[in-house]
Amino acid sequence: MKRQLPNPRELLELMQFKKPDLNARRRRLDAALTIEDLRAIAKRRTPAAAFDYTDGAADGEISLARARQAFEDVEFHPDILRPAERVDTSTTVLGGTSALPFGIAPTGFTRLMQSEGETAGAGAAAAAGIPFTLSTLGTTTIEDVKAVNPHGRNWFQLYVMRQREISYGLVERAAAAGYDTLMFTVDTPVAGARLRDTRNGFSIPPQLSIRTIANAIPRPWWWYDFLTTPKLEFASLSTTGGTVGELLNSAMDPTISYDDLEIIRSMWPGRLVVKGVQNVPDAVRLIDRGVDGIVLSNHGGRQLDRAPIPFHLLPQVVREVGRDATVMVDTGIMSGADIVASMALGAKFTLIGRAYLYGLMAGGRQGVDRTIAILRSEIVRTMALLGVSSLEELEPRHVTQLRRLEPMPLETDPAAR
Repeated sequence: MKRQLPNPRELLELMQFKKPDLNARRRRLDAALTIEDLRAIAKRRTPAAAFDYTDGAADGEISLARARQAFEDVEFHPDILRPAERVDTSTTVLGGTSALPFGIAPTGFTRLMQSEGETAGAGAAAAAGIPFTLSTLGTTTIEDVKAVNPHGRNWFQLYVMRQREISYGLVERAAAAGYDTLMFTVDTPVAGARLRDTRNGFSIPPQLSIRTIANAIPRPWWWYDFLTTPKLEFASLSTTGGTVGELLNSAMDPTISYDDLEIIRSMWPGRLVVKGVQNVPDAVRLIDRGVDGIVLSNHGGRQLDRAPIPFHLLPQVVREVGRDATVMVDTGIMSGADIVASMALGAKFTLIGRAYLYGLMAGGRQGVDRTIAILRSEIVRTMALLGVSSLEELEPRHVTQLRRLEPMPLETDPAAR
C-alpha cells in the first residue's frame, strides 16, 4: 500500500468539532439517552430522602425488581420485508386521543423531588399531547394543573379517605375543572412498609438532621429551589405533618368497599377507572359493575411486596375483559420497548411514574420533556424494527414473555403430605 503524508484539508473535512453548549441543563439532558441515564442524573442532583422516596419500593423491593425483570425478559418477533417508513404512535383511550400510548401516572409529594412538580409534568404532557394524572397527594391544586394544561387531557387519581367528605369534595372539584377521567385507587387500604423512607427519616415537611444536611451539602441547587419557592404542602389535604406512612395511614381507610365505588360512580360524570387491580376475578367483577377501565398495577411495588407482576397478568385479563373495557398497565416501565410489548399483548394504554420523576429531578420541565422524547424515539424505533406502522398492527404474536418464575403445582392429595 502506498503511503503519503496527511493532507491538512482532508483532515479538517474528517474532523468536525462539536460546538460546545454553554447551557449546563440542556447539556446534561442531551447526554441522557435512556431513562436509566436520567435516573443516574437524578440521583446525583437530588438529596437521598427525596430520591429514595421516588426510587424505592416496599419491604425488600421484590415486587419492583420482578416487574422490571418481566419487561427485560421479553422476546420480540419482528416481521421482515414489511416497510414501516412512517410510524403512527397515536391512539384513542377512554373517549379521547393521545399522541403516544402512555400517559403520566399520579405521583404524590411531587414538588419535593423538584420545585416545578406537577406543573412540569402537566406542561410537558400538554406539549406532547398525552394525558396527565394528578394525585390526591399532589402538591399542586386541581385548578392550577388545569391552568397549566387547559386544553389537554387531565385525569384525577382519588383515594377514598376515612373522612369521606374530603374525597367527595375532590371529586366535585375535578369535575368542575373539566377533568375527563377519575382514577379510583384500591390498592392502598394501609401504607406499605417503605423502608428507605423510614431509614431516611423522610417526612412532610422534610425534617433536618446532621445526616440530611450532610447529604444536601453537595446539592445546593436543590435547597435553593426548595427554600425560594412556595411552601411544600399537599394541595388537596389540610393535614401535612408526619412520615409518609403516618400520613397514609391517617388518611386511608381499610374499610373501603364496592359500596364506595358505587357512590363515586354516581357522583362522577366522566370516565371511571379503577387502579390497582391484581387478579382476573377482580377485573371481571369491576367490569360487571360498570367501570370504564382498569389499571393493572401493584402501585409500583410500593404496597404489598411480592405482589403479582402486572405485565404477566396482562394477557389473561385482556382475554377476559378486553372487549368490554379499557385495560391499562403500569409498574416497571423504563423504556419505549416496554410500552410496545404491553400494547402488543393487548393493553390499550400504559402509565409512567418513576420514569417521569427521574426526568423531573434531572432537569425540571425540560427533564420531563426529555423523558417523553426518549420514550417516543424508543417506541418508534421498536415498532419500525418489528415491521409495524401503527399500534393497531401490534399483536400478541410479536411478543413472548419469558418467565423466570413458575408457580409450583398445588398438592391436592392430602396423603401426599
